[in-house]
Amino acid sequence: MLTKGEIKYIQSLQDKKHRDAAQRFVVEGAKWLEELIQWQPDWIEKILATKKWKEEHKRAADSFVVESIEDYEMEKISFLSQPSPVLAIARKPVHENPVFDHNRWNLVLDGIQDPGNLGTIIRIADWFGLPAIFCSSDTADAYNPKVVQATMGSLCRVKIIYGNLEKILSETDIPVFISAMQGNNIFDTNAQSGILVIGSEGKGVRPEVAAKASRKITIPRIGRAESLNAAVATGIMLARLTSPRQLSKGH
Repeated sequence: MLTKGEIKYIQSLQDKKHRDAAQRFVVEGAKWLEELIQWQPDWIEKILATKKWKEEHKRAADSFVVESIEDYEMEKISFLSQPSPVLAIARKPVHENPVFDHNRWNLVLDGIQDPGNLGTIIRIADWFGLPAIFCSSDTADAYNPKVVQATMGSLCRVKIIYGNLEKILSETDIPVFISAMQGNNIFDTNAQSGILVIGSEGKGVRPEVAAKASRKITIPRIGRAESLNAAVATGIMLARLTSPRQLSKGH
């Protein structure tokens, strides 16, 4: 049985200041936990699970600290509207400053605020094989429960690094491509590598960051929609920029 202190501690991890202080975050769901066990088992501090889940996953119970709790206790500590049968307390990883790769596309996020968007972008980066994302300090926290859930486990494979975009972009000689409403048609872009910067949902890339751009690129609009969701735009752009067809042309 969980103590009141344990319940309060887990609930506190919903807030960034408490996650930062404890250097811990919460992972919920059987599928997410499978990803965590496979890719980052060292992150796991403790697993809290219903008795039924623990009985059905004896291998995990033998390999990690798994505490059985009642269903009503899970409801108290879960951040989900429909609690899963398992929850893990995980250690936040410490990532070094990014080293941009001259031979591939690198992704930078400037002020992405929506947790769902950030989580989806992390999944997109994982899909296209990007090992890391560099984010401005005002981008949503990658360990926010909503972001964690939206990544569906991709957070285990994509490093999320926060810092000063202007500084890091000023220090690289890799071409910087800014996503913008007005710019060169991305389907005419033939670069094989570079840094792609995606701006915030409402304001786009900040002028001081855009000033570091080698080129502004855009997804041409055919219909009447005012704009694209940031995660959708990221997916379209990475699909184009990393397409094998483009690389096979030798561009």
